[in-house]
Amino acid sequence: MAVASAKRPDKGKPEATHNIEAVRQAYYERISKLDMAPLWKVMSALVPDEPVTRCKPVIWRYNDVKSLVMESGSLISAEEAKRRVLILENPALRGESRVTNTLYAGIQMIMPGEVAPAHRHVSSAIRFVLDGEGAYTAVAGEKAFMAPGDFVITANWAPHDHGNPSDKPMLWLDVLDAPAVNFFETSFGEDFPSRMQETARRDGDSLSFYGSGVLPDLRPAETAAPMNRTPVINYTYARTRPIVERLRQEGGIDPRHGARVRYANPLSGGPVLPTMGAYLAMLPKNFRGEPYRSTDGTIFVCAEGRGATDVDGQVLEWSRNDVLVVPPWKRYAHRAAEQSVLFSISDRPAQEALGIWREGE
Repeated sequence: MAVASAKRPDKGKPEATHNIEAVRQAYYERISKLDMAPLWKVMSALVPDEPVTRCKPVIWRYNDVKSLVMESGSLISAEEAKRRVLILENPALRGESRVTNTLYAGIQMIMPGEVAPAHRHVSSAIRFVLDGEGAYTAVAGEKAFMAPGDFVITANWAPHDHGNPSDKPMLWLDVLDAPAVNFFETSFGEDFPSRMQETARRDGDSLSFYGSGVLPDLRPAETAAPMNRTPVINYTYARTRPIVERLRQEGGIDPRHGARVRYANPLSGGPVLPTMGAYLAMLPKNFRGEPYRSTDGTIFVCAEGRGATDVDGQVLEWSRNDVLVVPPWKRYAHRAAEQSVLFSISDRPAQEALGIWREGE
């Protein structure tokens, strides 16, 4: 007589699931010994639906920062430190010397009579002058005296040193592409035997020769710089500010960014550096910017005025010389309590060169 087979209980399914997971785990352990891993376990992290950033919105208020930077003057000399700088670290990236994932930023000071000795490095650098007048940076044979609002370029591997023959300290914001360079593991640096380099060109020569609508009629081998970086050392605030003022007066106001101009390489019309690009924008009084976002994390500096930037609901109130960071793909909107000027810099040129830059509202 046939006997009906007993039905397996439903609780057999979890057991089967447990068994397959155990088999999978054993498999993962075996391939791990050969330095391999399953893509399907990390696919969502490698290819997210939209950009994910570790960076946080943050602001450094100059009234707080300046006194601490000044205090460092009695602790260490510029020559001893090579560069007397307080690094601005994004709070989500502490200990990594980063203000965004690809950019380093810090506040540098040079005291009267000091020289920050000559060196060069693969990382490109910019300086945005915050305080003081009469100090200089010497870059690739040109000594450029600086004033607040000036935007100074130190391109890849360009020799540079700083000096302050004035009677007051000078402070500026440094931004370097060092984290990006270090990601590629291509960083080199070199100190010079002498404290100061020889300067064959006068202050303002590069701006006069290359930033005045005319170019020196030289053979290609004699041009001042490769096409992918600007030959201009100092984009002075005295020349740039009137341009954004005129743009504002003539109604050239972007609803997101205000009356904004891009610092350009006069040889090519492209960005000033292949890895970093900069803008200067004037926001009229009571400006209320439309929301905007892009994949480049951006550093803003208030050159004039006061206002606030809303970053995904976090309001960062700013005034003169404050530095703030908007992380990649975070929606932000500026508003100005009075007529204001914002300088900004980001890694947009590097992203555009790679074809990965995007913007949105």
